[in-house]
Amino acid sequence: MPFRDGLIDLRPLRSSRPFRDLWAGSSLASLGQQVAAVAVLFQVWQLTHSPLWTGAIGLATAAPLLLLGLVGGWLADAADRRTLVRLTTAGQVVTAVGLTAQAVAGNTSVLLLLALVAAQSGCAALGAPSRRTLPVLLLPAGQVAAGLALQNVAFQASMLAGPALAGVVLAQWGPPAAYALQAVACLASLVTTAGLPALPPQRTGARQETAKRRRPARGGWRVILRRPTLWGSFATDVAATVLAMPIAIFPLINEVRFGGDPQTLGLFLSAIAVGAASARACSREPSRGCVAPASSSSSRP
Repeated sequence: MPFRDGLIDLRPLRSSRPFRDLWAGSSLASLGQQVAAVAVLFQVWQLTHSPLWTGAIGLATAAPLLLLGLVGGWLADAADRRTLVRLTTAGQVVTAVGLTAQAVAGNTSVLLLLALVAAQSGCAALGAPSRRTLPVLLLPAGQVAAGLALQNVAFQASMLAGPALAGVVLAQWGPPAAYALQAVACLASLVTTAGLPALPPQRTGARQETAKRRRPARGGWRVILRRPTLWGSFATDVAATVLAMPIAIFPLINEVRFGGDPQTLGLFLSAIAVGAASARACSREPSRGCVAPASSSSSRP
């Protein structure tokens, strides 16, 4: 059995240098984002010792995603996607530097910290639609699925390793080092976009009509609300995230049970990725040779 069939298809990394650079940069940026997420959680708790404020981190992150996500999709159809990816990544570098600066300066304002988090989330929301389409534009049709799988593997790996790494960095050097690590990772991601080809919008059909608009279509949310399948999926995902992800109380539990050790806090978030990977592994259908017959008439005493 070929290696690519047994484990993962690595052809996209070999056949397309722009995709390879993009994948490496995105992987680093994702790792840095996970490190910074733990640093923000740790710093907000140190400033407030309030689960309410640690919960506010979720609002500061989610609100820009909801408000600017559709705008990012419209921009992806109306402008050069390479330019959008570069500008939004540069914005993430700037906000990461801002997070580093406020930590070095000994900032005591949780509102300033959350404002920087929201700004960084907004940059990510504006660039995400363009970035998600790049594998389709950079790879041959037969390698797109493999490219998307490689991106997913890198993201899952960052969710597993990033928080644990953040705990070590926070324990040894504190929040400034964690934010600086993210800034370096985002800068590396920006550098990797230098090799991307120009990706102007395809002005044909519906995209041409979209490009003529001076603002995003107002019907984005209407489309979702008018289709029960879509809004039901959205509502289920939001309920699962809000009700089943107790990240806001992780610092409190860590303080009470583990003395506030940042390394333990990092492992709390890494455990989420471990659980997700375990659930995915257990969701596979068992092989037919291992399944007992469903009918009692076919069983033997």
